[in-house]
Amino acid sequence: MAYKTILTVLTEKRQTPQLDAAAALAVREDAHLDILCLGIDHSQAGYYFPGGTPYAFQEAIDAAMEQAETLEQAVRRHLVSAADLRWSVDSAVAQIGGIANLVGMRARFSDLTVLGRPYGGDAPGDAEAVTEAALFEGGCPVLILPDTGLPDQPPRRILVAWNQSVEALAAVRRALPLLKQAETVEITVVDPRRGGPERSDPGGALTQMLTRHGVRAEIAVLARTAPAISDELIRRATEIDAEMIVMGAYGHSRFREAILGGATRNMLEKTNVPVFMAR
Repeated sequence: MAYKTILTVLTEKRQTPQLDAAAALAVREDAHLDILCLGIDHSQAGYYFPGGTPYAFQEAIDAAMEQAETLEQAVRRHLVSAADLRWSVDSAVAQIGGIANLVGMRARFSDLTVLGRPYGGDAPGDAEAVTEAALFEGGCPVLILPDTGLPDQPPRRILVAWNQSVEALAAVRRALPLLKQAETVEITVVDPRRGGPERSDPGGALTQMLTRHGVRAEIAVLARTAPAISDELIRRATEIDAEMIVMGAYGHSRFREAILGGATRNMLEKTNVPVFMAR
């Protein structure tokens, strides 16, 4: 399956690099770019004087609408000369609790969502909620961009983080168009379980499946020496000069990842290459 509808969600003006990367990918994949400019109402009931809630809500909604419309106008000005790009832009307003439904509905009918890094001090506002909405409510794979953006050419070397999970297999299936274009795909297995379903041949069945699709895949089985598996994967990606990492997202609950950390969160906080995620 090719990526024919690519979605990106903007909440701030400073996300122009994300927009440019999504546009470049849409041109490369001969896809339509769907842009959602989102104004978010962060007001909370119960924090205002008696009788003041309706006025406060209206003011917050007006501000969110103005933010969304300003973003949409900026996008239109930015892309007005993009001759090779097929694109459309819409603006919408949501309260913080409504992001999941709004973004999820748009992502549900997209082949890929392109977003910036959702964690860290420089992350756009509400980026984590937008990312999780695309993955969970939208069921859409997400390509997370590092601060360096997206390379001009398709990734030549891709690392697949393989742990035999349903999420990892879903990510591999969704990433097939990119995996087929790569020169080398490494199936990286960190500290495989001896009693797992693949037993003495970790990554073997996946490599066979990918090879039948024309993917040039190989296996690397690594011992775990770092405290976090994500650290091992990042180090391996640096060693082989990988230009993209493909992995399953949120194998644990989002609450547990938010409190205790996890492979998904740690990876997105630390890696300097694009990460393709699905579940």
